Amino acid sequence: MGRFYITTPIYYVNDAPHVGHAYTTINADALARWHRLRGDETLFLTGTDEHGQKVAEAAAAHGVTSQAWTDQTSQRFRDAWDALDVGYDDFIRTTEARHYESVQRFLGAIYDRGFIYKDVYQGLYCVSCEDYYTIEASVDGNCPVHGRPLTEMEEENWFFRLSAFEDRLIEYYDRHPGFVTPETKRNEAYSFIKGGLRDISITRTSITWGVPVPWDERHVFYVWYDALINYLTALGYGRASDQVAHWWPSSHHLIGKEIIRFHCVWWPAMCMAAGLEPPQHVQVHGWLLVGGQKLSKTMAAEGAVRLTDIAPVVLTEEFGVDALRYYLLRETALGNDGEFSYEGITQRYNTDLANNLGNLVARVATVVASKCDGVGPAPTPDSPLRGDAELAIEQASAAWERFAPHAALEATWSLIGATNAFLERTAPWKLDPGAEVERVLGDALEAIRVVAILVTPAMPGVARELWRRLGLTGAPTDALASESLRWGLYPGGVRVDRATPLFPRIVGDR
Repeated sequence: MGRFYITTPIYYVNDAPHVGHAYTTINADALARWHRLRGDETLFLTGTDEHGQKVAEAAAAHGVTSQAWTDQTSQRFRDAWDALDVGYDDFIRTTEARHYESVQRFLGAIYDRGFIYKDVYQGLYCVSCEDYYTIEASVDGNCPVHGRPLTEMEEENWFFRLSAFEDRLIEYYDRHPGFVTPETKRNEAYSFIKGGLRDISITRTSITWGVPVPWDERHVFYVWYDALINYLTALGYGRASDQVAHWWPSSHHLIGKEIIRFHCVWWPAMCMAAGLEPPQHVQVHGWLLVGGQKLSKTMAAEGAVRLTDIAPVVLTEEFGVDALRYYLLRETALGNDGEFSYEGITQRYNTDLANNLGNLVARVATVVASKCDGVGPAPTPDSPLRGDAELAIEQASAAWERFAPHAALEATWSLIGATNAFLERTAPWKLDPGAEVERVLGDALEAIRVVAILVTPAMPGVARELWRRLGLTGAPTDALASESLRWGLYPGGVRVDRATPLFPRIVGDR
């Protein structure tokens, strides 16, 4: 078995979590759940980014201290992930003492190796991005992301010699073609490096809400460079609990495309400067769009989109936790932009969940009740469904491994479709009780058992409910995928529960 360390970006605490955050986090959670299922030693990290100017400004606007504001808002993210059945292993806050220690040790190592120096920064700055821009990168003096006027700044800063790593980064990309996926995003980062790298400011003196610079007490580390180090903080970097050597070679960052430069250029260079290998892999996903625009808190504040109408808790109340998880994972290939809409989630719910999976479970349980006194028969080893199941297992497993949840679910639904078609051909509801109907129903129950395991990463609650309805004890995760994803393991002789519809159809507008 292998090892798998996956991280989300840590989320700013200047507002409440929205469905765009949920998109990233649910994808990471599903990938982590798959690797646990296949027996890999797995670590899943998420958390909150709590320093910087815009956090301090948000706290002041609410009349509370920065620490009180971060305490309050960080908890909102924990609550949201609990509500979405997200099973993270560690939740990091950048105001924790462990993070301060790791940041100071990590950037101290870069300073000691001669890659940090003092100079004066003069240029354009976006508070919303917490990022600097050249005039060439701006759009008529406005932020290219938020469209707001950039602020002219002049300040004494400590700088990181990013320019010293241009050739090393190019060489690293050439030697590790899979470092950034998908390839379009790799090419974007690679082109940026080939275009020439400038040294970057990593400290501020105009604010105090940040990690203090150990060699210059007048400075705090700029929020982005403090934030990136969270991935090592969770591994105990520079502390007695250091497990970097154990986990770092198996590290995977899941990020949105707007932060490619930080994770695919700045961060690997910083790791090199500190004497550490870059992370193994960065998977970039696209934006979740509403009406063709990126889903973001800033745009919501400007009236471009009403986040209060599409917050995760609202969606789970209307559609259920697992239906939301399924939609976010299935609708869009990880790496592409995706359109979010109520119409889209309703269609997926009614078609994939209610009509296909829900109807399959209901019709099998109903016929088992009427033809077999509610006791599920065992499957046959030479079932016509065996090939469909084995192909779905092979394709879904490969898709999870290559960070393609949408394809894994598509493969799983191919088995659901094949099983529904099998029932249409054999029409067990028309057969008399006996060996033939038992053969058909046993094969269908076994296919549902396989489906329950394959949907576990995406819909853990539904997977557990399928397991219970099949009359099986424990949970789909009790055995490793390599042991449980084999045809013929449904035991038969157990009572099948008809229960209520798994996914009642949605009628009318939401």
